[in-house]
Amino acid sequence: MSYTPDTLARLQADAAQIIARYPDGHSRSALLPMLHLIQSVDGYVSPNGIDFIAATLDLPRAEISAVATFYTQYKRHPTGDYLVGVCTNALCAVMGGDEIWEKVSEKVGVGSDETSEDGKITLERIECNAACDYAPVVMVNWEFFDNQSPESALEMIEDIQAGRDIHPTRGPIVAPTFKENERVLAGFLDGHENEGPSAGPATLLGREIAAKNGWTEPVADKAADQAPTKATKASTKASNKKGVKAK
Repeated sequence: MSYTPDTLARLQADAAQIIARYPDGHSRSALLPMLHLIQSVDGYVSPNGIDFIAATLDLPRAEISAVATFYTQYKRHPTGDYLVGVCTNALCAVMGGDEIWEKVSEKVGVGSDETSEDGKITLERIECNAACDYAPVVMVNWEFFDNQSPESALEMIEDIQAGRDIHPTRGPIVAPTFKENERVLAGFLDGHENEGPSAGPATLLGREIAAKNGWTEPVADKAADQAPTKATKASTKASNKKGVKAK
């Protein structure tokens, strides 16, 4: 089934903006944001989407599929309105991530990379998202929900199921849907980029301690960094002598 004329026209207009970000003759560089664009429309990297990208960027379908299956953010089957990822990597796991996963999976009634019957929630186990200082972490459509517990995670799931807004710890005040955030990842701002903090207290603690104590970073001595040391000079001379003898 192909795109409707209206959908195709919107895709073509958005694709033109994406391609215009890159130098002439380098349209293939637009592949990653184009994949996000397709997901913002279809909810996954669909066969129609692959055909559209292949025709627009003049790329083989096989190459597009290879990229789409390499990165975990690209999905090969329809994704729910809310992609809920529970981190079960080492630190999050020992801090409660495994228990959160068990409770959430039981509540939604699906396993990893599966979607609820109503199409609202897709669950997945995720690896480290570089938020270890807020473990255990749950992500919803790539937005952070820090310092979670089984109780708080279940409350969030219930809010999604009931159609209520959910509120990330950082970033936008209200979590966007999967398709909405995919459009942002394609490079189109949604007006919510500066709503909430991007870093929390745990991340900023070192800077706060430094400010209280008047600590500053050392000033780099560029001349000293660039000047060769005695050991380097000696090593260079020795290498040169060996080269002369070899000749």
